[in-house]
Amino acid sequence: MGLDLTSRLVVGVASSALFDLREEDAIFEREGTDAYRAHQRARLDDPLAPGVALPFVKRLLGLNAVRPQDPPVEVILLSRNDPDTGRRAMRSAAHHGLPIGRAAFLSGGDPHPFLPAFDCELFLSAHEPHIRAAIAAGRPAGLAIPGALAEETADDQLRIAFDFDGVLADDGSEAIFQSDGIDAFRAHEHAHRDAPLSPGPLKPFLSRLAAIQTLERSTEGYAPRIETALVTARGAPAHERVVTTLESWGVRLDQVFFLGGVEKTEVLKTLKPHIFFDDQRAHLDRAAAHVPSVHIPFGVKNKAAEE
Repeated sequence: MGLDLTSRLVVGVASSALFDLREEDAIFEREGTDAYRAHQRARLDDPLAPGVALPFVKRLLGLNAVRPQDPPVEVILLSRNDPDTGRRAMRSAAHHGLPIGRAAFLSGGDPHPFLPAFDCELFLSAHEPHIRAAIAAGRPAGLAIPGALAEETADDQLRIAFDFDGVLADDGSEAIFQSDGIDAFRAHEHAHRDAPLSPGPLKPFLSRLAAIQTLERSTEGYAPRIETALVTARGAPAHERVVTTLESWGVRLDQVFFLGGVEKTEVLKTLKPHIFFDDQRAHLDRAAAHVPSVHIPFGVKNKAAEE
């Protein structure tokens, strides 16, 4: 019987999110496939530099120390490379201390149709067409934005920050804000403060993290290794629906910031997350200079931007 991944937190990651491939991408665009392959083969044992997602993935895999006999986390490399050129990515992962043993090399193909096969709760890539295709197909995916890398520190804690609407929850409330304005949004959310919102793209990912937190609490000598934060533009009275929704999911975040429209970046600079997820590029373009940032291109705001 094959390995069952359905009880694990599974993250698929493209080499473009895991490593800094700007030099390699430039060669591919300028000189074509053959030159790209020759470059990768010639540098097979030269480790690729870390990309935006690498510190997050490293700490995520570190959670397997909680239950090494049955690891709760699985990370799978889902790559546009062919198996030959993909060897450098796998060797680079090993160099950076990432125990990634499973990979799919698709020779230019789109990874998102394979996400259900691996039961992925999240797919990260720096290749925007693949991320948009995944979201359009109802898959949980995020675009790694070039910018700051998380600082290397001696602790082993994993810090993750989420926006709410269009990330953890669906964008039904955001649609009201976009169509009718802030006053209508606040009135609607107050009237529906006891009605949970439907899940958004990353709700399953958050639920898996919460399950690992529960597992941690049951271990001897428990020391929390995951810290989750919600950083949302919502303020009172719209904050109550967030609390209602999280309670209905049986999920508790460690820190919650209801900013009421205050700029998120200063809070994020203090939190220092290893990754920050938001559905709006305006927030992310400011945050990415300071914290590793991922765009979730979901919902009405992103549909409007595409048109």
